[in-house]
Amino acid sequence: MRYFDYSFLEQGMLPAGLVSVVGAISELRERENALKTNYPDVFTRLESIAKVQSVKGSNEIEGIVTSEERINEIVNQNSAPLNHNEAEIAGYRDALALIHSEYAALDLRERDILRLHQIMLSYSPNDNGGRYKESDNVIMEVDASGARRVRFEPTPAAETAEAMEQLILAYMDARDNSAINRLLLIPCFILDFLCVHPFADGNGRISRIFSLLLLYKNGFDAGRYISFEEQINRNKTGYYQALKDSSSGWHTGENSYFPFIENFVATLLRCHKELNKRFALVNSKKVSKRERIEATVLNSLLPISKREVCYILPDVSPTTVEAVIAAMLKAGSIEKIGSARSTKYVRR
Repeated sequence: MRYFDYSFLEQGMLPAGLVSVVGAISELRERENALKTNYPDVFTRLESIAKVQSVKGSNEIEGIVTSEERINEIVNQNSAPLNHNEAEIAGYRDALALIHSEYAALDLRERDILRLHQIMLSYSPNDNGGRYKESDNVIMEVDASGARRVRFEPTPAAETAEAMEQLILAYMDARDNSAINRLLLIPCFILDFLCVHPFADGNGRISRIFSLLLLYKNGFDAGRYISFEEQINRNKTGYYQALKDSSSGWHTGENSYFPFIENFVATLLRCHKELNKRFALVNSKKVSKRERIEATVLNSLLPISKREVCYILPDVSPTTVEAVIAAMLKAGSIEKIGSARSTKYVRR
């Protein structure tokens, strides 16, 4: 069975680029912590938007989708799911809500891991939630022609409970080592968790729930305000390549964690940069309301609705938002996606 050792993180042999990214995150985090104290209402609005994007993004990575309207209804109105996909979405909503409300009390221990998994699958008709897999599983990939092949063989079911125990203990041991940077430790755990693949269903989605839990517990909460999961979704080709690179040689302990670490911290840095940009738009008094609306729509990483623009710019009236967006459509700088309540806008 594979055992886990994160002592390589204390050797001081980190790639220069990785050190630079970690430094940039630390600098942005300090700036954001000061802003949160002075502008709590702004961060509350950003958190509301990020919750919807997190639920949508994490499920979409796995091909679990529904309409924009239903996503909003499920996340914001606690609407009952109407089909299998919406059941998966509602479960992720509940697990994410628990992370947001109780992350300080939760920890990386077996009972919390199983509890979160059970919550995430609580609407699913199968009975796999909160239990490790009982049969071996494989990670498949499909090529352009539709042919399937086994990309990775995770830990056998018979060894899963012991592997998870060893993984949790290794993380706790490294967490208590002051010479190890916890931000770099988190993706190492996530990579090993994905390689163990301890559940019959939902491993990818629950790994993103654990990513947020560990980030929040270690003071990195940008993903609460700018969806960490949606950043992965928008760059999932790079994410899967990093996962593939870092899992190569995993069974014999010859793999390199650095591709996955670098992808993970780069994703977090994008969250911080987007948060900094959005906060500047919300509070800027040096530019006109029209310019702020235009910048909000044009700089959004995702298609954005009028309602979301109003959330981001609370001092701007809906009438002004509608007028500016109409002018942008006429000028051809943006295009409309969807219709009726699902209408959103994106840079052309």
